[in-house]
Amino acid sequence: MPALSEKLDEAEAILRDSGVIDSRREAGLLLALALKRNKTFLVAHPEYLLNAAEESTVDGFVRRRSSHEPFQYISGVQEFYGLEFEVTPDVLIPRPETEMVVDHAVKILDSKKRASFCEVGVGSGCIAISILVQARSATAIGVDLSQAALKVAQRNSEKHGVTERFALRESDTFDALTDDQFDLIVSNPPYVPDGDIAGLQAEVRNFEPQAALAGGPDGLSIIRRIVQAAPRFLTGRGYLLLEIGFDQSPKVIRLFDTSIWQPPELFPDLQGIPRLVVARMI
Repeated sequence: MPALSEKLDEAEAILRDSGVIDSRREAGLLLALALKRNKTFLVAHPEYLLNAAEESTVDGFVRRRSSHEPFQYISGVQEFYGLEFEVTPDVLIPRPETEMVVDHAVKILDSKKRASFCEVGVGSGCIAISILVQARSATAIGVDLSQAALKVAQRNSEKHGVTERFALRESDTFDALTDDQFDLIVSNPPYVPDGDIAGLQAEVRNFEPQAALAGGPDGLSIIRRIVQAAPRFLTGRGYLLLEIGFDQSPKVIRLFDTSIWQPPELFPDLQGIPRLVVARMI
């Protein structure tokens, strides 16, 4: 039976040799997850002897992480906007920069009574659900082409108590919508150029769903469709919020017809990269 400190050292070495960055911290996270303990326990009880079942669980987690499977898929959860969301390989892992979409959406919806919005490419549901938790009088529809993603979003919706205000539909962008009208449309669409996928880090390239990443030859295929179709589904002076790639802002801005839209605004993420486009209809 190995002591906890020995297993931690062993896990760190395996992760380091496989090229996992910050291998000591990651090893600690995996052991804490496997043992269902917090990191304080690891520090306070280095002499703790793992039983056979615990050692097997640790070894399995380390093996998965050493193949560069993201920690979030191993744990099955990721925090976003102060809430915990289920994540599976069928959905993108929520990222901190996407929280700014929620911030701006809530500000817009707070000024309206009985507001409604749509999320295109709902994935895990983290954006729409976080908005609904903050904007308690709002209702939403989330659309996604992936049935598996919609099941994850449904479970997250139930977890956070917003199912009565959140409908989910299988749809390729707006195809399944007919007479629906919204005050706001939000999306974190696929925006990585197809040719750039191979250069992404292994955790993203090999494990996250490519359909949620690849945005066509120039990365703008889905963004272009959303911008062109959104006016049909927005109420008068309705808003469109889009997360975009780090070098896409000039091209995206040019997609907006100035006879339909007010000049779009760009908002940077914490690294100063233009990350969010906010457009309002005239």
